[in-house]
Amino acid sequence: MEKPHYVQHRERLRERFMATGFEGFKEYEALELLLTWAIPRRDVKPIAKDLIKRFGSLKGVVDASAEELAEVKGVKERTAAFIRSLKEFMILYKQSQLRDAKRISSTGDLIDYLNSAMSGLKDEQLRALFLNSRNEIIADEVLHEGTVSQSAVYPRKVMERALKNNATAVIFVHNHPGGQCKPSPQDIKLTKDLVRIARSLQITAHDHLIICKDGYFSFLERGMMSA
Repeated sequence: MEKPHYVQHRERLRERFMATGFEGFKEYEALELLLTWAIPRRDVKPIAKDLIKRFGSLKGVVDASAEELAEVKGVKERTAAFIRSLKEFMILYKQSQLRDAKRISSTGDLIDYLNSAMSGLKDEQLRALFLNSRNEIIADEVLHEGTVSQSAVYPRKVMERALKNNATAVIFVHNHPGGQCKPSPQDIKLTKDLVRIARSLQITAHDHLIICKDGYFSFLERGMMSA
């Protein structure tokens, strides 16, 4: 019995990948190769192309919700779960990379990880990286989801998490999903509150980072980490 035409095409894609990685692949081809493991007996090239067209880029596909993915013809629950797992796997990889490195060696490494963890979020999220006395990452925790403001976030409860993790230092991070990186008056007020309470507990607040589509804003780099 003659094999379906897409079987040999899959084999060629895999051979290309094993030889050179994703070098020279178009975005839809890379996605097509990944989809071959989620959809074993079907031509997945049209699905890959439709996904890229629907969400604009490979990043857009990976950032999409399961519900949005399921709106594309040929994408069932299993495939949507597989695509969603790609991003979560990348986040785990970046976390492992930071932990293996132990200390945060550069702002670039940290921003790279945070972009992976927070890109595509539709709502604001406040998280904290807790560090020990050697500046090694102990934990990365989401502290609040929704509008991040002084009235929504209780600094003392945030510091309770730092004490529970036996942290000596902390880096705060939140995102502006659809806006600019410029901090709002509420962001500035919240930062001052967090720095002040951390200091009272002998915990160092190293920085407060705002992650946005076009980059990041560092309160430390702008000299704004005073209480």
